[in-house]
Amino acid sequence: MTSFINIDGRKIGSEFAPYIIAEMSANHNGDLDVALRIIKEAKAAGADALKIQTYRPDTITLKSDLPDFQITDGLWAGRTLYDLYEWAHTPWEWHKPLFDYARELDITIFSSPFDNTAVDLLEDLNAPAYKIASFEAVDLPLIKYVASTGKPMIISTGMADAEEIQEAIDAARSGGCKELAILHCVSGYPAPSEDYNLRTIPNMMERFGLVTGLSDHTLDNTTAIASVVLGASIIEKHFTLNRDGGGPDDSFSLEPADLTALCRDSKTAWAALGQVDYGRKASEQGNVKFRRSLYFVKDLKAGDVITEDAVRSVRPGFGLAPKFLEEVIGQKVKVDIKENTAVSRDLFL
Repeated sequence: MTSFINIDGRKIGSEFAPYIIAEMSANHNGDLDVALRIIKEAKAAGADALKIQTYRPDTITLKSDLPDFQITDGLWAGRTLYDLYEWAHTPWEWHKPLFDYARELDITIFSSPFDNTAVDLLEDLNAPAYKIASFEAVDLPLIKYVASTGKPMIISTGMADAEEIQEAIDAARSGGCKELAILHCVSGYPAPSEDYNLRTIPNMMERFGLVTGLSDHTLDNTTAIASVVLGASIIEKHFTLNRDGGGPDDSFSLEPADLTALCRDSKTAWAALGQVDYGRKASEQGNVKFRRSLYFVKDLKAGDVITEDAVRSVRPGFGLAPKFLEEVIGQKVKVDIKENTAVSRDLFL
């Protein structure tokens, strides 16, 4: 099992707090200023990284009105693939100012490339890592090309079966990738929480032996937080300034307050996991007095035998534990005992 990977100096794995990726995707809605504000807000919310997507419509699809290229249902029904990606893409000339601004704010920025020319552009910008989108998990030549950069890689596995996931991993490894993580994902936009089957995450960790996380397309943070308890080390969520902004991905993205909550609550969930520990915790020490223990409930003279009506199990917890009641009954006291005295062995003959 790979214990961790390292992106831009940040260790990512089960021994570290969850790595939170804010996915900008198309939520800039064609406005560079909005894209810059998204980076600023992601940093303010506490995200570890801001991710973009690097493609042009002609590098991801063909310009065609044929039925194969028509979107007939879902959020983007009525468009062709080319039209959708023309609308949604992040212009390549924006990449340098986006990378420069993220580095100025000290938030990691990287991207999902969709062809080799995108990888080349991102290499020129010294991207610290790469993400393979779910739909590209079957593009083994692209995975190998990304792997040849020697950078850490995260592969999203939406729609991929176990065999296809293994093929993607093998392609990454054969291409030279040494730091690899995979994300459990449901490629629905949005995706219902019941489709996520989060128990798959520990199975993926065992089956593939890699740092594993979640790419979450549900509408709130519940599924993401739950994934941390099952071992997710990475959480990726789409992020926007305004869910009602009208862009391609706005409607299923987190707003700033939601992302802040995710960053906070995922770390709380991870910290709460801790380790196997049956010992008394520091926060419990002051409450020991509220446990039950044995107290004398009547006066006794030195030499008296302790009878059942002389002792009770009550709060506070400064006397012998109630489990010793039978042992106490029948003992003789060696000194005079006042009512409401805690029972202790040094009082017995």
